[in-house]
Amino acid sequence: MTLPTWAPTRRRLADTALAALAPVCACVLALGGLAVWTATGNAGTPARIAVADARLFLPSQGVPETAAFFRISNTGGARDRLLEVTSSDVSEGISLSSHRMTAGGAAYRQPADSLPVPAGGTLDMTPLSNDVTVPATPDWEIGDLVPFTLRFEHSGRVEVLAVVVRPVSE
Repeated sequence: MTLPTWAPTRRRLADTALAALAPVCACVLALGGLAVWTATGNAGTPARIAVADARLFLPSQGVPETAAFFRISNTGGARDRLLEVTSSDVSEGISLSSHRMTAGGAAYRQPADSLPVPAGGTLDMTPLSNDVTVPATPDWEIGDLVPFTLRFEHSGRVEVLAVVVRPVSE
């Protein structure tokens, strides 16, 4: 009795099982890696934003704007973005800025739509990196506290008080 040509043979079954082995192993390895990543607390951890070291440079007389600086830490497992800064003490005109160097070594400020806060990292604003440009109010004095609200893409709003300090180069 002869088997039809479409009937499975021992050799065909072995070849099929061997061909399926590589994708199955890849899936098992991927699922194992994801299980370890989840078990260590990294999967699905949202951004956790904290704002510290908030300061506002005392505006120079006759200068229409000054700068505010914040140290923004993200202890979460997901990145976030600073989208906007507002203050009840300033009606409008607050903007985010990035500082860049030209090939000749000169620094210039350019507006920024948002500033990234890396997962597990820090956005540390300085006069040489990023800042918040603020219209100057002549009533501010050294030691005054100015309220700011920082709005983040994923973390929402964070309220902070910035202390007015003398400008220093960093």
